[in-house]
Amino acid sequence: MSVDHIEKACKLFTEGLNCSQAVFTAFSDVTGIDENTAARLSSSFGGGMGRMREVCGTCTGMFMVLGLLYGPSIGYDDKVKAEHYTRIQQIAEQFREIHGTIICRDLLKGLKVTSTPVPDKRTEKYYKVRPCIRFVRTAAELLDRYIAENPPVNK
Repeated sequence: MSVDHIEKACKLFTEGLNCSQAVFTAFSDVTGIDENTAARLSSSFGGGMGRMREVCGTCTGMFMVLGLLYGPSIGYDDKVKAEHYTRIQQIAEQFREIHGTIICRDLLKGLKVTSTPVPDKRTEKYYKVRPCIRFVRTAAELLDRYIAENPPVNK
């Protein structure tokens, strides 16, 4: 049975993983990284890079999955690197077309958010007010579509 990455990402987010962890970990079956390692590897990128409100963690999670599946490894040439950066820019643009930006602070504009290192308590009110679950869903949808249209080849 195939994994429903969208549902899994949303579930992981509502269970307390940050936005980047939720997206990256949901694709563990595709990346081959166990869930615990995936969660640890992506843990620094929630809240727009350690709650600094920079690039949205859901986008970082997408980029990490794409890097593992399609990114250049040691010995690549500039053409391969450029192709990968093009891929990243295209999926970022798709996210931007849906939500207007890939920057966390702009996605959360109008909400009372801080960039302190202390995460907000995950309460019922948090999930009602924060739009982050929508961004998690979008990132997982975009990844699923990209992977389906561009099956990765073993490197």
